[in-house]
Amino acid sequence: MNPFREGYPISANEKIVYVVSDSVGETAEFVVKAVASQFNGGHVDIRRYSYAVDPDDIEDVIQLAKEHQAIIAYTLVIPELKAILDERASKEGVKAVDLLNPLIDAFREFFAVEPKHEPGLMRRLDDDYFRRVEAIEFAVKYDDGRDPRGILRADLVLLGVSRTSKTPLSMYLAHKRYKVANVPIVPEVAPPDELFQVPRNRCVGLIISPDKLNQIRTERLKSLGLTSQANYASFERILEELEYAEKVMKRVGCPIIDVSNKAVEETASLIIDILNRGRSYTE
Repeated sequence: MNPFREGYPISANEKIVYVVSDSVGETAEFVVKAVASQFNGGHVDIRRYSYAVDPDDIEDVIQLAKEHQAIIAYTLVIPELKAILDERASKEGVKAVDLLNPLIDAFREFFAVEPKHEPGLMRRLDDDYFRRVEAIEFAVKYDDGRDPRGILRADLVLLGVSRTSKTPLSMYLAHKRYKVANVPIVPEVAPPDELFQVPRNRCVGLIISPDKLNQIRTERLKSLGLTSQANYASFERILEELEYAEKVMKRVGCPIIDVSNKAVEETASLIIDILNRGRSYTE
């Protein structure tokens, strides 16, 4: 059914632009509004014709534009539809403006490759962006065990003692669109019940050598202006924490990664492999 034949009263002096797209048409409408703002205070009736994907759609909008002496502004990435619209508009004396293909042609020459000619790719990119933002917000909200409810909502749960790169890994993986919650393991605090309800392949334990952890924690204390002799960095305390963390990880039954000499990117790659394969990885 043509969306423009019903419910649109048209006055004799009304200026109409039909926005035609093989996707939603938001880009074309935005461009038309920007241009219209330079003329007559921007007063123009923009009528969007979305998802024009076959010749009948093109014919419909051509006849409407001819009837109402309107302009067509279009963003069609399907070459066959563009060719039909250009041909029919020329034959019927309708002004049709291609908003997309001149830039596509420039990019074709610039990149020396052919475009995909797939409608809706920008919307998919937008969806990808918003999924990334959502994952980052999730990682911030459920960082450091702040809310155990996030454990059951996460794509991945990281657990380990303090300074095993849980937060940097959570943020790195969030940029890969994974929703990550991380849980600190401390001997004096019982792990949340939710941790034992997560499927094993969606939970990863992070361990580290005592020497490396001592070094990291000592540097951390120095940066805070505190003495390196604090219990936080003592070998006795570190060994206690690591032993307790290993017991918790074994109880959870999750794969374990030693992060002692690994960059965040390397550890993240191993974690993604675990998620993709759905199997344990123990090093």
